[in-house]
Amino acid sequence: MRVTVIDYKAGNLTSVVKALGFLGAETEVTDDDAAVVANAERIVLPGVGHFQATERLDTSGLTPAIRAAIVQGVPFLGICVGMQWLYAGSSEAPDRHGLMHFRERCTRFPERQEKVPHVGWNSIEVSPGSRLLRDVKPGEFVYFTHSFKAPVTPDTAAITNYIEPFSSAVERGNVFGVQFHPEKSGDTGLKILKNFLEVGK
Repeated sequence: MRVTVIDYKAGNLTSVVKALGFLGAETEVTDDDAAVVANAERIVLPGVGHFQATERLDTSGLTPAIRAAIVQGVPFLGICVGMQWLYAGSSEAPDRHGLMHFRERCTRFPERQEKVPHVGWNSIEVSPGSRLLRDVKPGEFVYFTHSFKAPVTPDTAAITNYIEPFSSAVERGNVFGVQFHPEKSGDTGLKILKNFLEVGK
C-alpha cells in the first residue's frame, strides 16, 4: 500500500511517516508535485500550528490536485490542522479558505476555567458505523493539541468533550479527518491508521 503524505511545512511529518511505515505502508512525501497526488492510492495531510499554513497548499498547486483525487474516490485523511482544512475555513485565519468539503467553519474554544489550548489525552465517543474508528471502544483515549475545533454535525464520527462537545473525528465517503494525533496516540492511534489503510480494500 502506497500512501502519499503532503508536506506543507506545518507539522508532524516525520512521526506520521514513521507510524505508517510501522504498519507496513510505503510512503511518498511531496510538497509541490501535483502529479504525485494525481497518482496517489491514499493521501494523508498532517498538520500542527496555524491554519494560515494551509495557504501553501494553494500556492503549490496541490489544492486542485487533492480535490480531484477525492472526487475520484482516493481515500483521504486529514490530521489536526489537516482535518480543519477540510472545512470552509477557521476563525484562526478568517480570510483563508479551506477545501470546503464540509460547509461548516472551525472556531476557537471559548475562554472558561479550562486551559486553551486543549493539550493531552482525552477520550472519544465513536459514532456507530464509523469505518475509520472500527473496533475503537467507547472511551478510548487519544492525544490532542489544539485551540480550534470543528462543530458536531451529521458527518461527525467521534465526539470529545473539552469545555464543550466537538468533532474529534469526521468522515464522509472517502474523506476522513481526526482532530487528535493518531501518530502520537499509542495502540489506539495505530489501530485508526490501520483502518484508514484498509478502507476500500
